[in-house]
Amino acid sequence: MSPTTIFTPATTPARWVFDLSLLVGGVCAGIFLIVFGLLAYSVIKFRKTAQDDGFEPPQVYGSRQIELAWTIIPVLIVFVLFLASARVVYATEQHRFGPNTLDVNVVGHQFWWEYRYPGLGIVTANELHVPESDPAQPIETRLLLRSADTVHSFWVPKLGGKLDLIPNSPNELWIDPAQPGLYLGQCAQYCGVQHAMMLIRVYVEPREQFLSWVERQKGRAEPSSSVAVGRELFEHSACRSCHTVVGTAADGRFGPDLTHLMSRDTLGAGIIPNSRENLRSWIKDPSRFKPHSLMPAMGLSESGLDAVTDYLVSLR
Repeated sequence: MSPTTIFTPATTPARWVFDLSLLVGGVCAGIFLIVFGLLAYSVIKFRKTAQDDGFEPPQVYGSRQIELAWTIIPVLIVFVLFLASARVVYATEQHRFGPNTLDVNVVGHQFWWEYRYPGLGIVTANELHVPESDPAQPIETRLLLRSADTVHSFWVPKLGGKLDLIPNSPNELWIDPAQPGLYLGQCAQYCGVQHAMMLIRVYVEPREQFLSWVERQKGRAEPSSSVAVGRELFEHSACRSCHTVVGTAADGRFGPDLTHLMSRDTLGAGIIPNSRENLRSWIKDPSRFKPHSLMPAMGLSESGLDAVTDYLVSLR
């Protein structure tokens, strides 16, 4: 089964939408079978034969019963589908959140994702961590969707339907995944040349594991003296204008927060594994992995590149 399939919903909203799609699909399949069956019957029953030459069958110019049937039945079908859809929309949008609800601000950038946990004081990028929801004690995660530039769309098929992030027009969705694991998705709205590389990774973790992640993210990264040169280069270059590292002079907001960079599994919004080798190559030339990336090549010397890489690798 594909990791991005819609046929194994893992949250309550996704399950509601899936059940609705089964109803709509079943109704449409029934209509198709009836219409196709009547058409096939007519073709076979009233096909032309040799005895029909010059013979014109009786013409029917109107039938009140038939006209009522093909008017009332479609109206009833549409009404039933409308009620079923309205119920799902209302239940999703008017959901009442419990006291344990986790709020996450999701900000779409060209071409990466920023995740801010206002109640926890955490900022991270590209990898969303949420707690597993126990059906006995549900823990919902409310995602407040914003865009920093153009129109993006947040879509993790197993967790729910896609929802657009529109500048100056906040959107909201919620999830309550009951099974831990990694859920994959991506931006589903064309947002520029690297739209296809704007991937989403959602880590659903047991509550204890999620709390451990929270504690690690709250701690400040303290680089050792061996990477002091790299830190100085980072803080005295354009890096500090775009990126934040808590506890340092770097406080930029244009690019991802790097405070706990090495706690992430991937780089570049999920396109490559997060390793020292890939990180060094990314700093040297981001366009090698993402053509037209908004991050420029920093033009560092080989020794400077090694020093900055060593510094970033220390940010756990």
